[in-house]
Amino acid sequence: MTPERYQRIRRILNRRQTDITVCMEQVHKTHNLSAVMRTCDAIGVHQVHAILDEKTRLRKGTSKGSHLWLRCTHHDTIADAVTEFKRQKMQVLVTHLSDDAVDFRDIDYIQPTAIILGHEKHGASDEAIALSDKRIIIPMMGMVQSLNVSVAGALILYEAQRQRQLAGMYDTPQLDETICQQLMFERGHTKLHEQCMKKGLPYPAIGEQGEVIADERWWQQMQLTPEALAALEAEEEEGEEIEF
Repeated sequence: MTPERYQRIRRILNRRQTDITVCMEQVHKTHNLSAVMRTCDAIGVHQVHAILDEKTRLRKGTSKGSHLWLRCTHHDTIADAVTEFKRQKMQVLVTHLSDDAVDFRDIDYIQPTAIILGHEKHGASDEAIALSDKRIIIPMMGMVQSLNVSVAGALILYEAQRQRQLAGMYDTPQLDETICQQLMFERGHTKLHEQCMKKGLPYPAIGEQGEVIADERWWQQMQLTPEALAALEAEEEEGEEIEF
């Protein structure tokens, strides 16, 4: 990783927002899922949530690699997701046309916020609507009274970004340094990361120029095949037992 790439990654991570998220409830079209994720990355969301069936997968080509920079959490039910949002003291919003729905621009997105986006055809489930704190709508003046889910998500998220930017929330890093270090290693040193995963090695630290900071033993372990490393560790463990 070059110093220039390190600085770019660091700038992006420093603007990540940890207290705003999107939950995609049975959004089943992969191009919509990927488009929402791409918007989340663009406005600085750190983590997204989803309730998906087993057949649904994200289309990497559509998201343009944004899935690599987002933490994605899958839940079995919308109730599980909302429980997690409430644990983080987030206000839970759901896009839904109802008598008590409010204009999405009237929401205070400076507060910790989770936004539920529902199924393309049927919208959010009754359970999601019941569990939410507020229902929000995007006012429309035409004959059609709904937008594509990814378009709706983009409008809401960019309103959230506007409010947060005015409040200076992008000027103070929110992401824990441990997570920053993990992401910089995973995305800045992809080949080393692959070897770490294969061999079960711990992540090294990343220096201020994007360099890997590790002791000689770590580098030696990186040179070994997984089988040779396992044999070496077994020998060391046996030696320690005998010495004891």
